[in-house]
Amino acid sequence: MDAAKRQALLFLLIAATAILPAAAWAADAFPNRPIRLVVPYPPGGGTDIVARVLGEKLGASLGQPIVVDNRGGAGGVLGTEIAAKAAPDGYTLLLVPSSHVINPSIYAKLPYDTVADFAPIAMVASAAILMAVNPHVPADTVRGFVEAAKANPKALGNYGSAGVGTVFHLTGQLFNQLSGLSLQHVPYRGGGPTVTALLAGEVPLAFETILSLQSHVRAGTLRALAITSARRSTTMPEIPTTADAGFPELIAENSYALFAPARTPAPIVTRLHDTAVAALASPDLRDRLREQGAEVVGGSSGELASYVATEIPKWAALARQAGVKPE
Repeated sequence: MDAAKRQALLFLLIAATAILPAAAWAADAFPNRPIRLVVPYPPGGGTDIVARVLGEKLGASLGQPIVVDNRGGAGGVLGTEIAAKAAPDGYTLLLVPSSHVINPSIYAKLPYDTVADFAPIAMVASAAILMAVNPHVPADTVRGFVEAAKANPKALGNYGSAGVGTVFHLTGQLFNQLSGLSLQHVPYRGGGPTVTALLAGEVPLAFETILSLQSHVRAGTLRALAITSARRSTTMPEIPTTADAGFPELIAENSYALFAPARTPAPIVTRLHDTAVAALASPDLRDRLREQGAEVVGGSSGELASYVATEIPKWAALARQAGVKPE
């Protein structure tokens, strides 16, 4: 080996030994200030509820407050872009629902790469979706709603969701296909505004998580027709499944996942993952989420990466099947 090559190799070894302690130091020193948790939807929806329950536990474990930053707009794209372009230092995180893996099939051009621009931390939870109506709607069952909507399409001809590209949007489009209806989609800026619109009668029907709807259903201010899951909810077992209601193919749920910006140092991602998984394993957090209608998932960062890679083409196929074209 000549002198130039030996010098180059020596330089690389010195650089590597300098980087490793720096990375370890970064993990040891992290966090030393509050952490921002971006939720790309307004307050009051399922994503916001999960973020606040998780954030409280994470903050206590990390010794720094987790500040939930609601950035609603464009079906979750606005807030997701903010997180994607944040400094990759562990002080900005992102909690997203299933729309994160659906949006690549809904928007012709996103201002970020759903895979390359994010470091997966952990899957957090999943929540069943309720099909609910304003109590003035003359239907107590899914079949009853179909019959009423066909008889009076002017009054019952649309449905609300948390935005274009959300799992609720596509669930509604799939319901159109299966029922023979042509309900018009009315997108809102998140689950909270959707529920407000349903309560006010702006839309007769909405698809939203049990997290957002169960308190209103229990209070009688909204009526649940069915839950879009294979099994009845342990939280609201009285609500029939869509299979019970005669629509076995209408199955969907909303999953919530935690990410950091890409290029966040691996030791920090590992610290966040380990802390999040420990938090999700705690009985009090599990109970709090279950009371809201969500089930803890957990798992490794690699499993979340696999989920993203698998779900993007799956939802692309469902979007085509439902006739949803990229905007």
